[in-house]
Amino acid sequence: MAASSQAPEAKGFRWKLIAPLMVWLAIYLWPVPTGLNVNQWHYFAVFAAVITGLILESMPVGAVGLIGLTVAGISGYIDPDPTKSLRWMLAGFAESTVWLIVGAFVFSIGYRKSQLGRRIALVLVQRLGRNTLGLGYAVAMSDFVLAPATPSNTARSGGIVYPIISNIPRIYGSEPGPTAGKIGTYVMWTAFAATAVTSSLFFTALAPNAAALAIAKKTVGVEVSWGQWFLGFAPLGILLMVLVPLLSYVVCRPEVKRSPEISEWAAKELTAMGPMSRNEWIMLALIVLAMFLWIAGSSPDIHVPLLGSNFVNATTVVFIVISLMLVSGVIEFADIVGEKSAWEVFFYFTSLLTLASGLNEIGFIKWFATEYAKPLAGLSPSTAMILLVALFFWIHYFFSSITSHAAAVLPVVLAVGSGIADLPVTTLAMLCMYSLGLMGVISPYATGPAPMYFGSGYIGKGQFWAFGLIFGLLYFAGLLLIVLPWLRVH
Repeated sequence: MAASSQAPEAKGFRWKLIAPLMVWLAIYLWPVPTGLNVNQWHYFAVFAAVITGLILESMPVGAVGLIGLTVAGISGYIDPDPTKSLRWMLAGFAESTVWLIVGAFVFSIGYRKSQLGRRIALVLVQRLGRNTLGLGYAVAMSDFVLAPATPSNTARSGGIVYPIISNIPRIYGSEPGPTAGKIGTYVMWTAFAATAVTSSLFFTALAPNAAALAIAKKTVGVEVSWGQWFLGFAPLGILLMVLVPLLSYVVCRPEVKRSPEISEWAAKELTAMGPMSRNEWIMLALIVLAMFLWIAGSSPDIHVPLLGSNFVNATTVVFIVISLMLVSGVIEFADIVGEKSAWEVFFYFTSLLTLASGLNEIGFIKWFATEYAKPLAGLSPSTAMILLVALFFWIHYFFSSITSHAAAVLPVVLAVGSGIADLPVTTLAMLCMYSLGLMGVISPYATGPAPMYFGSGYIGKGQFWAFGLIFGLLYFAGLLLIVLPWLRVH
């Protein structure tokens, strides 16, 4: 009986394991498209197989990425020299965004061990927990308030919002796994979907926004101020901030709708906790320090004493705060080593970041964008612009870095657009730049905070891809139906 009961699971596992190999083989054997060489096409076959494995959960996500990276490396697709190929394989492990994500998990340890996260979560639940939808709005507004002054959405959503809200579901008896749907899925997805909106709403809410504007200025002469950026996106951005908690509520369907008694229980728990402890005060001070350094470090006009420079990298801030957490005893080094989720995400995101960057390095992305753009020459300016924005938005499935996406694809799209008579290139550039934050919602690797929410256990792997597609379509439609007409009249 035991053997037969396990057979379906084993069969399912084999199917999920074979499917990525079939995808790889099908692409590998397919005739190489004109404009690509065999090396580029075979590398794409590996990348497509990895994405298939992630969607189907053929193996743990970190294992899928690591295997794909190894296959690409030993095949010499990026560089035939074994030493240089290995150097490319390891490059992602030094990527600052990856360590920023790991640091955000460590921040979560500090919130958890000090009990500060639980205290803040209880306060939110006490005041807003009678209504699950109200709790969703509180989560979204937390990101909204922090966004204008936090130029890294990983630091903002991963380092500040996530560690706090990860304490909320447990208060309702919602844990990763079978009980995630009670309220945890809703809370986590609302936070993630909201940070995508704020990243586009404020010029200073996402670092790649500045890089994209620099490219647009150099390529087609587009230049906008902070206020112009905000006003251009505000009709959609503010509407989405109102709608995201409600839409997430409809899509995630939390089991807990109203819970008046939980608010009273939270008040009693806060009383039982008593005044803030030493470690809570230290943790609070360290988070304030992190926020100050994230804000000051991104401004050339603010001098940061003792650091010898006006600029402090967001990841450097994480290392500073983690070191102080260790010195002060808020956390122990064993806590960092034992944080399994952090290291799973580390291997998963590092592998995907490296593999996605490889597509750009070998010229596949440029070829794809150019081939897509060729038929646009005979279309009307409006149709051509919409198709170019669609290319820019949805090609992000091939990227795990918004900065890399902007650097690789934006010049191509703008160059094609400027070659089409009567196409408003400034409008095209603005729509593409506004896409940068929004496109972060589409996949578990699309933006810095994504791996954290993906690895939280509250959003199922299949759910994440489905929710990402739903919200991606919604955000993209908003760009075309609201922002595009608004830009045309202003």
